[in-house]
Amino acid sequence: MTAGKGFLALAALILGKWKPVPTLFACLLFAFADALQTRLQGVALPGIGEVPVQLIEALPYLLTVLLLAGFVGKAIPPKASGRPYVKDR
Repeated sequence: MTAGKGFLALAALILGKWKPVPTLFACLLFAFADALQTRLQGVALPGIGEVPVQLIEALPYLLTVLLLAGFVGKAIPPKASGRPYVKDR
């Protein structure tokens, strides 16, 4: 994946604990954060003023780090993760 989205995809998989439905919701959460950072660029926030674009662009990645560090706990990957698949004959 390009533009750093591979990191978010891997984080969504870990956050979803390798199950399809929770991973889907994690992907939707990260997509919302990505859309939000695109929408907030150059907009003056009430009470804060204009936030630097670099900080707004880091929003999805900051959310990812906070979620993985705070809510995941001990994520146990599948046993066959990382092993090459060899088809039996």
